[in-house]
Amino acid sequence: MMLTDRNFGTSFFDAAGGGDPVLFQHVFWFFGHPEVYIMILPAFGIISQIVPTFARKRIFGYSSMVYATSSIAFLSFIVWAHHMFTTGMPVATELFFMYATMLIAVPTGVKVFNWVSTMWKGSMTFETPMLFAIGFIFMFSIGGFTGLMLAIVAADFQYHDTYFVVAHFHYVLVTGALYAIFAAIYFWLPKWTGNMYNEKMGKIHFWISTISVNLLFFPMHFVGLAGMPRRIPDYNIQFAEFNQWASVGAFIFGFSQLILLYNVVSTIRGRNHVKATDQVWEGAEGLEWTLPSPAPFHSFTTPPTVK
Repeated sequence: MMLTDRNFGTSFFDAAGGGDPVLFQHVFWFFGHPEVYIMILPAFGIISQIVPTFARKRIFGYSSMVYATSSIAFLSFIVWAHHMFTTGMPVATELFFMYATMLIAVPTGVKVFNWVSTMWKGSMTFETPMLFAIGFIFMFSIGGFTGLMLAIVAADFQYHDTYFVVAHFHYVLVTGALYAIFAAIYFWLPKWTGNMYNEKMGKIHFWISTISVNLLFFPMHFVGLAGMPRRIPDYNIQFAEFNQWASVGAFIFGFSQLILLYNVVSTIRGRNHVKATDQVWEGAEGLEWTLPSPAPFHSFTTPPTVK
């Protein structure tokens, strides 16, 4: 639609020809908001595999976990206009999207409760996958709370298009989805390669990443509340110090991923000289742990028993 507006004289979004510029935002966010849930839902699945393994317990409230995931998938399609509170929508529409956005926090909170309850009184150990999983739960929850703040229409007029939104988004998708990917890499890497990774290096990667990622994104809450807008090439001098800290955090966080890269490559090449067992992690459940490490190209000759 935008392509034809620009090149063929249509007026879907061009107000001069009777189009509606706000329609572009509606169409974009109707795609764009469910997309962020598409990015976080696999992370929920990863954490739901890792936490029970290292807590040595079954996942708490499995049915509620499944229903919560389904609820998030459904509700993600009816909250898109919370990105558009300042576009002049009718008050009734703003209220609907405010309440819908608050509602989607409920199944997300259920999942956090399930993970924490799974860890409660568990026989926990803190290998690198579990560290990243706990980091995910804690910092993703921070992103969730700032999301609730953004859901409130009256407050969003202050927060909208400021660096507060940037901080919220990255606490959800960096300390959220990206941390889950890190956890998954360490969790399944021995199964992929047949070799154990360097545990000490993995923990160094976790702690440097966690300190630097908070140094990077936490100050953005404050500059956003102070009025620094998003998507600008320059900023006023009063924002300089927090932006300096964020830049330092960004460089450290970026370079710390080289530790992960080195660890992965050295594991693939077997430099640690420690072979992975078939089970790899005590208490891990799933068909992949019944196969040799690394998994063969052909796995099951007869259908396996699924617990």
